[in-house]
Amino acid sequence: MNFLTQIDNLALIALLLVSGLALFLPTLSTLISGKGLSPAEATIWMNRRKAAVVDLRSDTEFKAGHLPGAKNVSAAQITSSIEKLKLDRKNPLILVCGTGASSRKALTEVQKMGFAELSTLDGGVQAWQAAALPLVK
Repeated sequence: MNFLTQIDNLALIALLLVSGLALFLPTLSTLISGKGLSPAEATIWMNRRKAAVVDLRSDTEFKAGHLPGAKNVSAAQITSSIEKLKLDRKNPLILVCGTGASSRKALTEVQKMGFAELSTLDGGVQAWQAAALPLVK
């Protein structure tokens, strides 16, 4: 018990707790908001698992360049727009936007639609371009 009462040891224990919490926070945010995919993981989902890609950006941004095979959907009317696409709910679905923020917001709404697997592209189209992956115009 003498170990826990010494002031130097208390500082070390506090440092241990703070650093452990700092290491756990990214994992915690992933658990809360859902795991996003890196551009490499998204490519694997698209090629091997036949994942559908839904782009939530505006029509002009979509026409300027989008992921191969992506379908453009209005973020404001996401559920009705996805219903119109008649996607197979057994296959995975990837939500994409410019930076990844809008797709994370839409994730909870689309989860209610019953897709087997659903994810977002971390960093959005910007991360896709940074990874030097092609865009279709």
